[in-house]
Amino acid sequence: MDLFTQNHTATDSDEPRTQIYFQGGLNVALPNYAYFEGKIVPYGEAKVGILTHALNYGTAAFGGLRGYWNGKEEQLFLFRPREHFLRLLNSGKYLCAELEHTPETLTQAAKDLLRAEGYREDVYLRPLLYKADEIIGVKLHGLTDEISMVSIPFGLYVANDTNAHVTFSSWRRVDDNVIPARGKISGAYANSALIKTDAVRAGFDEALVLSQDGHVSEGSAMNLFMVRDGVIYTPPVTDNVLEGITRRSVMELTEKELGLKVVERSIDRTEVYICDELFFTGTAAQVTAITKVDHRPVGSGVMGPIAEKLRSVFSEVVHGKLAAYSDWLTPVYEK
Repeated sequence: MDLFTQNHTATDSDEPRTQIYFQGGLNVALPNYAYFEGKIVPYGEAKVGILTHALNYGTAAFGGLRGYWNGKEEQLFLFRPREHFLRLLNSGKYLCAELEHTPETLTQAAKDLLRAEGYREDVYLRPLLYKADEIIGVKLHGLTDEISMVSIPFGLYVANDTNAHVTFSSWRRVDDNVIPARGKISGAYANSALIKTDAVRAGFDEALVLSQDGHVSEGSAMNLFMVRDGVIYTPPVTDNVLEGITRRSVMELTEKELGLKVVERSIDRTEVYICDELFFTGTAAQVTAITKVDHRPVGSGVMGPIAEKLRSVFSEVVHGKLAAYSDWLTPVYEK
């Protein structure tokens, strides 16, 4: 018996919600359900007070993972949920979180939530680990830790995902000795919001961000890869980048499917102006090709062959069409 069957009682709030928000220019309905305080509840019942510690001080960590619908198999596949939930729990360690959850119990909760929603399309799942006490006072210890989850249908994060135009941000990436870069700490994403808003308002799709020592770190919320003279480079995790799961997956796919290795090293700003290809990776961004940086064309100014091939292979993998990578996928629905 899953969490939905155990805990759900039919209420008026089971009716589909009419509120909408905008993502990538699309109207998307709010969720019907949420995983909240250990059970599946109607979304409208998953509420916190305005004094909640995480809301006031950014003392939370979040995750993001996708589910991909395979119509032929009539199955929704979660992409590498164990790795995503392990990273979430590791992020919680930075926040002194004390939880009994494991990646396995969180994966089961995610499956229960998605079954309750009954999705037959690609979706995004947002888990949140947060300090739940309603108090005033900056600290991490002696507080109540909770985990919530919601899911929504989800398509493109960057609308121009085959020809993104980016700029270098005037904001620097938060240093690991300021807020842990390896963890998705909610408060740190004020930095990402400043970066993204300034770029979009200036007419760009995204931004590249420099580390405190002037090396290219990542995008506002995605990892970066660069191709020069047939070699693929990506900034090392010591350059204040998130240890991305899609990043790691793309590195493996590059070696196994394209026969190329990825070199991890620091990247200078001026290198991206003269490189052959540039692309983002991430749960939301997937594989997004960058074709212009500060009005300068990347390579020939169109998506390059390596990014194009990786986009195709990655899509096949996550939709369950390449059996060699089936261990990366967790089916949601029972047959």
